[in-house]
Amino acid sequence: MDKKLFGRRLKEIRRSKNFTQEQLAETVGIEPKQICRIENGTCFTTFEKLEKIAQTLNVDIHEFFIYKHKKPKDALVKEMNKIFENASDEKIEIIYKIVTVLLV
Repeated sequence: MDKKLFGRRLKEIRRSKNFTQEQLAETVGIEPKQICRIENGTCFTTFEKLEKIAQTLNVDIHEFFIYKHKKPKDALVKEMNKIFENASDEKIEIIYKIVTVLLV
């Protein structure tokens, strides 16, 4: 299992259900730092806590392990190229600055 993919998926589901890390942690009975570490992929949790997280977010456990919704790199590059074709110079410069900060 890839803890980073799991963590990203948990974060995605948590946000879609309008829960903060603090709210989820309080309901599940763990520290908010633990939710942060799980979402960052630096640790995992027990099955019991995973069950509580799923119940709190009102999803089946298997939903945390569905990563198919992520688009492959080549599809993302194609979409980005379409965006760049129609973007102004100013917007491209802003996007460039954001990307370089993220990749450094």
